[in-house]
Amino acid sequence: MKLFKFSVAFLFLIVSYVLTTGFYVETENKNCSIENTAFSGGEHLVYKAYYNWQFIWIPAGEAVFDVKENVDTYDVTVTGTTYKSYESFFRVKDYFHTIIDKKTMYPKEFVRIVEEGNYRKFDSLVFFKETDAVLSFNGKTRSSAQKKIIHLDGCSHDLLSVLYFMRNINVNAYKVGDFIPTNLVFDEEKYPINVRYIGKERSKQIKGLGEFDTVEVMPDLVTGNVFKDGNRMHVWVTDDKNKLPLLIESPLAVGSAKAILKSYKGLRNPFTNKG
Repeated sequence: MKLFKFSVAFLFLIVSYVLTTGFYVETENKNCSIENTAFSGGEHLVYKAYYNWQFIWIPAGEAVFDVKENVDTYDVTVTGTTYKSYESFFRVKDYFHTIIDKKTMYPKEFVRIVEEGNYRKFDSLVFFKETDAVLSFNGKTRSSAQKKIIHLDGCSHDLLSVLYFMRNINVNAYKVGDFIPTNLVFDEEKYPINVRYIGKERSKQIKGLGEFDTVEVMPDLVTGNVFKDGNRMHVWVTDDKNKLPLLIESPLAVGSAKAILKSYKGLRNPFTNKG
């Protein structure tokens, strides 16, 4: 159904890559590496997604983010599913997985398996940092996926690794109104994305969690069947060492959507909830 052809996980993941402040690394750090101080193995985040239709907010589903820590890598897995009550309108069952190098925070492998209504997608990426290339397998299913080599222009990420890379960036290095570029590999293509740094908002009220000091950014959106041309997504993240996305609000081609952090555990740093 084209009216609401967005995945619960994809709503948040689209934020993840456009939210990223990995732009700093592209221009200042040609090695594309950064030290991780924002998260660790055992982190578990749950986001609740809502769809707005004719002024009514409808609970649509959840996206669950899990981090497993290995000797040299992080395994990050996301599952996105619709609630049973919503499946008569549109059913989503999505899976995302990325393997991130612990030393550089650069992606090594990425897999996306999408089931959205009658739509199916398999997307696999293998990153070769030394040659600035990506081996892509893309199609409706794993067995029908077509092979393609993508040549990169500087530091690039997949939909999921970019979020965890971003969480280690110092946003204080930017001024209000700055436009920041980054690169994403998605669906066999490279996408340059711009993000505007809006500034800091104190005592932002987040439903179910309380008040937080936050950083707000406004990403560009990839227009088409899902997002309206000329509109921008608003994202608020914690202004602390975790840099957790708290709230995402976005216009869609029809209606609008938002995702809110519902629950969390296993955080590496203290959570700066104001109560």
